Amino acid sequence: MKKDDGWRALIGAGWRWTGPRAKRRWAGEETGLNPTDRAKRGTKRSLLTDSRGVPLGLEVAGANTNDFKLARSTLESIPVRRPLPSRGSCQTLCGDLGYAFRSVRELAQEYGFTLRAPRRHSQVRPRCAQRRRSSPRWVVERTHSWLNRFRRLLVRWEKREDTYVAMLHFALGIITWFHALLPK
Repeated sequence: MKKDDGWRALIGAGWRWTGPRAKRRWAGEETGLNPTDRAKRGTKRSLLTDSRGVPLGLEVAGANTNDFKLARSTLESIPVRRPLPSRGSCQTLCGDLGYAFRSVRELAQEYGFTLRAPRRHSQVRPRCAQRRRSSPRWVVERTHSWLNRFRRLLVRWEKREDTYVAMLHFALGIITWFHALLPK
């Protein structure tokens, strides 16, 4: 009997490498390694709202997905027909620095939006040409905060993506209903 035969008897014939990056069986669909939380699995919710914070579109992906890659699917997830822009006011699409890419600007033009996103460091204008405007991105952050008040959505316990998305749609429906009750 060789040395290696004893080792093989200990580990068995069905042994396989299970490194720290192997997907656990309890990890759900559409989860990815979160780059900010020591590579724990997480979920990203890309949310589109109107100017009052009423949710219009939703896309769920792994936490390691870049924001600009979810822009098209988020815009396509709007279930209602969008009103045409009037001559006096254009429809703007406000995003954070994750949406400041040429492909997102072209996508916004394709859908008839004017994109308002901060410029990347390579695209910054000179200091004298900049002017300070208030940022309307807080509306989406407020809607995300309302979503986090639903305890079931704060920590994702669902393994399957369709049940998690169903709970998100249910919570967004309640948020929309509360907006319908509020005076305009």
